Amino acid sequence: MAEQLNPAATHHLPAFITAPGETDVLMVITALILGASVVGFGVLYLRLHSLPEQVAHKGQKVQFEIVAILGLIALFTHMHIFWIAALLLAFVDLPNFSGFLGRIAGSVERIAGVKPGAGAEGVPDPRESTHAADAGHFDDAVAASRKPARAVGGRKELDHA
Repeated sequence: MAEQLNPAATHHLPAFITAPGETDVLMVITALILGASVVGFGVLYLRLHSLPEQVAHKGQKVQFEIVAILGLIALFTHMHIFWIAALLLAFVDLPNFSGFLGRIAGSVERIAGVKPGAGAEGVPDPRESTHAADAGHFDDAVAASRKPARAVGGRKELDHA
């Protein structure tokens, strides 16, 4: 038995209407375009988001790290002010103070008559000290700074003598 169309239906159906049981080609094409668009916009967003880091990569290491951290904060908090701050910081050339400070330290060593680079000899490295030793030195300093208390009129007062 052949299927008959409803007399109210048009006799020519558009190409995007599929027969029952066949693959909907338009839906497949739309799904592929949607997937490619989502991936494309994601790549564009991440490229735009990493723009401050790419600009700051040519600068100093400290500046690059600060810009990278601001970019991560902006990415995870969705607060655009961090991204703007990172972009502005990436375009600003920070002066290199370590070179000047090194030259000043070398000049001071020369004035003091110390061999260049030997000014820190005899100074203990704070990274090598232990916490217990630091606490002992602190306790000794606190004990030496305390003055004996004496009772006057029912109150304790510090001995100012």
